[in-house]
Amino acid sequence: MSISLNLIQSLALAVIVLLIGSMLKKRVGFLRKYFIPTPVIGGLVFAALMLVGNQTGSWSVELDQSLTDLLLVAFFTATGFAFSVKDLKQTGIIGLKLAVLTVILVIVQNAIVPLISPLAGIDPLLGLTMASMSMAGGPGTAAAFGPTIVNMGIENATLVALSAATFGLVMGSIIGGPVAKYLIKRHKLTSKDVSETIDLDFTNKSDGLSEKTFMNSSFIILISMGLGTLMVMLLNLTGFIWPDYVGGLFVAAILRNVFDSMNITLNLKSINIIGNIALSLFLALTIMGLEIWNLFELALPMIIVLLTETIVMILFAIFIIYRVMGKNYDAVVMSSGMSGVGIGSTPNAVANMEAVIEGNGPSPNSMIILPVIAAVFLSIFNPIIITLFINLL
Repeated sequence: MSISLNLIQSLALAVIVLLIGSMLKKRVGFLRKYFIPTPVIGGLVFAALMLVGNQTGSWSVELDQSLTDLLLVAFFTATGFAFSVKDLKQTGIIGLKLAVLTVILVIVQNAIVPLISPLAGIDPLLGLTMASMSMAGGPGTAAAFGPTIVNMGIENATLVALSAATFGLVMGSIIGGPVAKYLIKRHKLTSKDVSETIDLDFTNKSDGLSEKTFMNSSFIILISMGLGTLMVMLLNLTGFIWPDYVGGLFVAAILRNVFDSMNITLNLKSINIIGNIALSLFLALTIMGLEIWNLFELALPMIIVLLTETIVMILFAIFIIYRVMGKNYDAVVMSSGMSGVGIGSTPNAVANMEAVIEGNGPSPNSMIILPVIAAVFLSIFNPIIITLFINLL
């Protein structure tokens, strides 16, 4: 039995899948513990049912995914409005160091791909799907760039990228604690060994939600998306091929800082909500369309690449992040947090740091600065760096 759904039916089914994912997340502790996103849960359940149908020859469902491009551009454009030079300045030297380390980590994750891909017996472009695209980027970036690699002739790139991202969400929560424990024991640190606390104010003065704020936020996102297409045309003149969604991200980041300089306040809460809705629907539709049966023959190469990326993350946290961030207790907590966000997501980072703090004492700077810096700089610079490596490999 084969069922073909049109756009409206596919979108409605994606919403049902999201509701199923939300229900499962509330009832299954493992999914909450490792911060598996709702669209990933529901999407994988649907993909697993399609796997059963494929293997038994019983059923298949063909989805209309023509809306995914629009949803993807909307998400990245909304993300661009988070980049504020004004906010970055508030974090001082600690924030600057962390921002630089975040960018370096992304470069390292991609740079090792040409070295380990031959060992795993795979094309470097396929290896790239298991680098910062899925590790530091998470499911959203993995689903965004996977089709780009597929269009370059690499089959199953989206499937591998999303599978790697799911692995990262779990592993990101596992390695943070041991990293912190090793550093605290090795250097005999306590919560008294911290940097001077920084007073930060990232509050948005226009956080109220109304029909008008949602309308204005929708309009500015759509305008930025349109201008972003022109930005991509200009970027493509460099000889590199840039994905459409990078343009919207650039334009949004520029507009945010122009508005900051003019003391014009954007309603970031409504912008974030719109972006998150777009991301949830995009992920659900993308993961629902995964052909899991094509993953079987890639299991061993994936294990080789993903274990290498995990080891690199651990070493980077212990020997680079800890030292650069001051070799004190704050640095330990940030190393644990970066272990989470570096191959998982921002919630992984926060959970790792909370676990360390619960057992060893407070670290105000870490909890305030790291989630903001890591999330913003990964959102802005990771797509740029990925695009550069795609064009270089």
